[in-house]
Amino acid sequence: MLKRKKLRHNEYYDMQQSFDNLYAQSVDGQNFYDLMKLISSNENIRLAYRNIKRNTGSKTAGSNRLTIKDVEHLSVEEVIKKVENMLRLYEPEKVRRVFIPKANGKVRPLGIPTIWDRILQQCILQVLEPICEAKFHKHSYGFRPNRSTHHAKARFEFLINQTGLHHCIDVDIKGFFDNVNHSKLLKQIWSFGIKDKALLSIISKLLKAEIEDEGIPSRGVPQGGILSPLLSNIVLNELDWWVSDQWETLKTRFNYKYPGKYQPMKKTNLKECFIVRYADDCVPRKQTKCA
Repeated sequence: MLKRKKLRHNEYYDMQQSFDNLYAQSVDGQNFYDLMKLISSNENIRLAYRNIKRNTGSKTAGSNRLTIKDVEHLSVEEVIKKVENMLRLYEPEKVRRVFIPKANGKVRPLGIPTIWDRILQQCILQVLEPICEAKFHKHSYGFRPNRSTHHAKARFEFLINQTGLHHCIDVDIKGFFDNVNHSKLLKQIWSFGIKDKALLSIISKLLKAEIEDEGIPSRGVPQGGILSPLLSNIVLNELDWWVSDQWETLKTRFNYKYPGKYQPMKKTNLKECFIVRYADDCVPRKQTKCA
């Protein structure tokens, strides 16, 4: 008896090939001008709906107090039609504000979009993610597919045990999610080659979605939104590469074979430094002389 091949989730609706093509084109430096066609496709919306249903957060109500249970009675065709109409003329609903206690006694503000806005954001996420993954630094581990805190920890251990680095600088960006500049973020998305103006308009509206009892935000990305982690990684990608280009990915006159360039670099005044980032926490490690 032949063992049945287990399908990857994206393969249920034949979307994996499309995502792989987007990744390859992004690696090649191509620009993307007509992403809305793929985002609003029948297959992509079906996949988004499936992904949202299996997400435990779908049981959390938004500002209209609806959850996935209030959508499940609809046929898949009705869901597709609803999302298509939203994408055609999008106006975000109010974002529900929730405060989660932190270990230090403070609270973390979360912004919970409505269930329909979450499905729409998932449609966008699925298409943008492979494009952005091709541009992200390999040692950024937060909120990315097939990456976790365990991978970040393994990278620390490698740098300690294999390269002799022992000086760690812990960096936490205070209030990062609440202070993201919307205009700069849109320019950064554009620099990724995402130049579909209709899509950028939708993302701009998402960022300015009214927060319940607080009004329209002038900056920040709501923690709790489906698209927010990806947008945050786009903002911090410049930091990743800036730190990396000080040593790890520094371009030299001579094209050394990896890792041959590091030995002559150590004879210069450059400081050996590597970055490991998880969301808005990053830990540059560098080598110093032991006392």
